Amino acid sequence: MTVRRNVWRAEMARKNYRTCVRMGNWNEDIFLEEEMMKDFLEKRDKGQLLIQRNRILIANLLRQTTLSVTEDGLIHYGDKVLVLNPDCEDPHGGQVVFGRLVLSVTPEEMKAHTSNDIEVPCEVTAMHNASPIGRNTFIILSLDGNALGEPIRYGQNFGLGTTAGFDDKMFYLGSDHKTMIKSAKKSWLQDVYLTDEFTYLTCWQATYFDPQLRIEYEGFPVPANTKIIIKHCHTNQALAANRKYSLRTYFGKECEVACHTHLDSHRNEKPLNYWVLCTGNPNDHSSIVLDKLDPASENVPEQQVAGTSTP
Repeated sequence: MTVRRNVWRAEMARKNYRTCVRMGNWNEDIFLEEEMMKDFLEKRDKGQLLIQRNRILIANLLRQTTLSVTEDGLIHYGDKVLVLNPDCEDPHGGQVVFGRLVLSVTPEEMKAHTSNDIEVPCEVTAMHNASPIGRNTFIILSLDGNALGEPIRYGQNFGLGTTAGFDDKMFYLGSDHKTMIKSAKKSWLQDVYLTDEFTYLTCWQATYFDPQLRIEYEGFPVPANTKIIIKHCHTNQALAANRKYSLRTYFGKECEVACHTHLDSHRNEKPLNYWVLCTGNPNDHSSIVLDKLDPASENVPEQQVAGTSTP
């Protein structure tokens, strides 16, 4: 009986009110909608909407850049280069990433959707695209800032910085000893990251790739577009592209980058530790010199044997 009475009251209520009659907290709902619209328009005008932040960040990261063009065949402080790992194949198997890879900035996927800036520490990966953009363009930095334009030499400290496409930002490539809570995501090796502080943890050295000639090349200028090994000064570990591990990023699958010296049975560094400081093509600003030398080949020219005289 009680249920029937409640149903009857509900039917009578619907019959007593027309569709134009407002019920409940209708006035509060109207003001709430107006405030939400004002808040939305204000954020839109200031560029604070999530979609706008994401577009600003991606536009800067994918902005086309111009690499430095070398005239003497050497790498100098202040040059803008691509840090490229040449194509290689592990004879022991297990490799999942092939082709040449370029060191690049990779913000965390969740932060990329909610922020218009790079938050440090920022992850570093290796991408396949070798076209110079904000993500993969690095600057050779001097520790004291007074050696701008001078060539860097084997065994000499330098820094690797990037603006990530921003006009007023500078981030520095760094690394530190691995711990239980700080290491590479998949390989658990020494992590490589970007930070906004230029310290000894962001210092690197160029080493000749052939151990038998390494001492002879100590102190000689580093040539552009040739294989070298980039070692971390603080930990003495070499920068490496771990081709056995691929990471899912905001930009798709990319290769993990760590700081670890991979040695073969002869105690020589593996090609995972080989890097090339690529300069720009003077005839085409959207490509690198390696494309000009032999676009169909992945081979990287090697430096001629130097004499043992004092540099």
